[in-house]
Amino acid sequence: MNNRTRIPTLLALLLLSALAGCSSLVQSVKNQECTLRADRPFDVVEIDLERHALRLVWKQPDGSPFLTLDRVQAWAAARGDSLIAATNAGIYEPGYVPTGLFIEDGVVKNPLNLDDGNGNFYLKPNGVFLLTDAGARIVEASQFEAVAGPVRYATQSGPLLVSGGTIHPAFTPGSQNCRLRSGIGARPDGTVFLVISNGAVNFYDFATFFKEALNCPDALYLDGAISELYAPALGRFGGNREKYAGIIAVMLKSPSSEP
Repeated sequence: MNNRTRIPTLLALLLLSALAGCSSLVQSVKNQECTLRADRPFDVVEIDLERHALRLVWKQPDGSPFLTLDRVQAWAAARGDSLIAATNAGIYEPGYVPTGLFIEDGVVKNPLNLDDGNGNFYLKPNGVFLLTDAGARIVEASQFEAVAGPVRYATQSGPLLVSGGTIHPAFTPGSQNCRLRSGIGARPDGTVFLVISNGAVNFYDFATFFKEALNCPDALYLDGAISELYAPALGRFGGNREKYAGIIAVMLKSPSSEP
């Protein structure tokens, strides 16, 4: 479905309701005009792993999914943690199950997905953001099994925005495929960036921001039209408007925020 397709309002609402559990399909009916906020096209959270604890969470202790950013805020507060940022961690399936790999506290909660298919997740090369004792990395999905050492956290999504300093070959300058987009980037110095667009942007321009403005040789698309960001320092407070599977949570380091 492209942005020229006309759908009667009622039918569009029914489609959105029916697809409410599958982020990649919801996005297909939410194309927008390619316009970013002029004074602040992107909001960026810079994560220093020396000072910040980054975690990936999916389910609460009772086994039910967190689903919303405000529930993660409540969880962090109950632990005595200072939550500085949270965002959805990737594309998911109906039932709020991650589409690909999800590792939490060293436990594989959902397996690596190397299948072919339709939608952004399967626009290969796709990739995995992961955290080990050596730091944060983004690797092409088929290379994940070669990662040395225990992986503490990982989330698989797609496509790779930038890989080894090269923008994804399927991205086209000037594309009119524009939506709100969120992603994560990693630099060799260990810095991690969470980014969300303020408006609708195409993949090429979003990838270019990671490569040129943030100097990230590797960056991974997280999700699109339904993405939210909790980052009080940026005036963003997330909420419970959307529901997700995995969620990235970033806290100031403290004894309780360590794995």
